[in-house]
Amino acid sequence: MNKLLATSCLLLSAMPMTSFAADCGKVTIADMNWSSATLIANIDRFILANGYDCDAELVPGDTMPTGTSMIEKGEPDIAPEFWSNSLKAALDKGVEEGRLRFAGSTLSEGGVEGFWVPKFLVDKDPSLATIQGVKNNPLLFKHPEDPTKGAFYGCPAGWNCQISSGNLFNALGLEDSGFELIDPGSGAGLAGSIAKAYERGQGWFGYYWAPTAVLGKYEMVKVDFGSGIDEEHFKACTTSEQCLEPKVTMYPPSAVDTVVTESFAQRAPGAMSYLANRSFTTNDLNTLLAWMEDNQADGEIAGEYFLQSHADIWTQWVTPEVAAKVKAAL
Repeated sequence: MNKLLATSCLLLSAMPMTSFAADCGKVTIADMNWSSATLIANIDRFILANGYDCDAELVPGDTMPTGTSMIEKGEPDIAPEFWSNSLKAALDKGVEEGRLRFAGSTLSEGGVEGFWVPKFLVDKDPSLATIQGVKNNPLLFKHPEDPTKGAFYGCPAGWNCQISSGNLFNALGLEDSGFELIDPGSGAGLAGSIAKAYERGQGWFGYYWAPTAVLGKYEMVKVDFGSGIDEEHFKACTTSEQCLEPKVTMYPPSAVDTVVTESFAQRAPGAMSYLANRSFTTNDLNTLLAWMEDNQADGEIAGEYFLQSHADIWTQWVTPEVAAKVKAAL
């Protein structure tokens, strides 16, 4: 009888783990093409696979195609770092229709977007911290192929911020002030243009965001448009390709969320608890991204470095039991 009771207890104690693994099942995670996103995607993959027994895999992603696919096709299951302002209306509609869910805030302080210039230029001429000062001096930001024009570096093609930076370029009348909008071709191209200009002591003017390793390594000043923030117009027009009359507005703080499909949220409550708790401060992420760049590490290597070196952070996101499993896998 005692042996039977002991066996029954063992089976019962094993049931939640077995059920949990079955519930989680196969999980696809969007591995987006910028450093912080691929870092977080790799962290999520490791923790979900080893802490929650999910069959987790990374799939290529980017803001617009990933958001559209999640709404229309129900895949991938998780977008770990979604800058929600860039696709706000579609995401909200997806939530209303029961297709998507916001799992938690990826960045506890939100993301920062804006137009930037090097601090060493502002130190020499404080007016360059304002858009009027920049417009008055286009040749401080010389175009790489046409020295008679100033260069404004926008977002790479395919990134949703290409829309907002292009609309604001037009709203600010930068072309009339002697600037030409340059597509840097990729995130690496955009970052490289800042590094090259800074190291040569040359002017640079364009769009960028934080937290990033670049803004951690190179002191940049966000240009004040003198307009304040018109969040309603920004959401309704600035971020839309159909915006015919964009107005000048500073970028509102960006909500950076973890977005999941509703089907995943319902079948994996334990994993959802982790995603709800998993949040980075700007300073912590800047530090990680700087390490990643300095060591030429990809998302997988940087993710393992974080899990091994910063247990004080990630163990706060999970239960002690899950933490033990993740540590054992490391």
